[in-house]
Amino acid sequence: MRIGTLIRGMTIDEIVDNVTAARDAGFRSLWLTDGVGMEPLTTLAAVGRAVSDIELGTAVVRTLPRHPMMLAQQALTVNALIGGRLALGIGPSHRAAIEDRWGLSFDRPVASMRDYLSVLMPLIDQGAVAYDGEIFSGHGEFQVSGSRPCPVLVGALGPQMLRLAGRLADGTVTFMTGPRTLAEFTCPTIHEAADRAGRPRPRVVSVVALCVTDDPAAARVRAADVAGRMAELPSYAAMIQREGGPAIIAGPEDQVRETLAALEEAGVTDLVPTQVARRGSDDNFRTAAFVTALLAG
Repeated sequence: MRIGTLIRGMTIDEIVDNVTAARDAGFRSLWLTDGVGMEPLTTLAAVGRAVSDIELGTAVVRTLPRHPMMLAQQALTVNALIGGRLALGIGPSHRAAIEDRWGLSFDRPVASMRDYLSVLMPLIDQGAVAYDGEIFSGHGEFQVSGSRPCPVLVGALGPQMLRLAGRLADGTVTFMTGPRTLAEFTCPTIHEAADRAGRPRPRVVSVVALCVTDDPAAARVRAADVAGRMAELPSYAAMIQREGGPAIIAGPEDQVRETLAALEEAGVTDLVPTQVARRGSDDNFRTAAFVTALLAG
């Protein structure tokens, strides 16, 4: 299982420093979210020119404000600039963000993603597309010197989106999805879809809270506090309900190690742990030490 981490920082210089430190610490991948700060692909292009030898991914780029042909051209360009180290995580985002902030329609997100991938994937993999869909269509080609295909990972949580990701994309990036849900639902669903489509075993990137502690119940409460209002968004709420509580891997070192081994056996290929313990607490130090040990082998 590859261990990654989220990219932190407010300025390019801060981000470059943090990415350099993470690479030197042994992390295998760095992931940038699409929030209210810098545009993620542009940021990764700048960071990737400054920092070598580590995969840089988006977790995730919002699809609906970007036409898939535009995103394909941008991703191919960024991948050329950073030497083929891009992992393109994409997702429809949430109704509140798309409709309230952007003024766009969030109707039929699964059908929209089906069309989106049907335009995006041929352009990423072969550089050309000819597709007419219900929501998105695309006809044309791109010739980006020095680029190569990059993995496309869908932010898939529910069954329909997971099946779509398994059938058309290279895998999934999950967030606020706990260990039981990953092992019993996420991995089996996407694996079955990929198998039926004759595609390679998909990559499953799990961005999940992790806390090494002797009080897992308190850690779950802390995880719920950190999640805050995000947990009320329908897709995340469904994952929390399926898990039976907050999405967190919590317990003493041996128990956490057993959980990670089970997740790897189930098909989680990448773990991106996030800290929820209070800074300066014993649990915070134990979790950091545990992750350091994972990176060491």
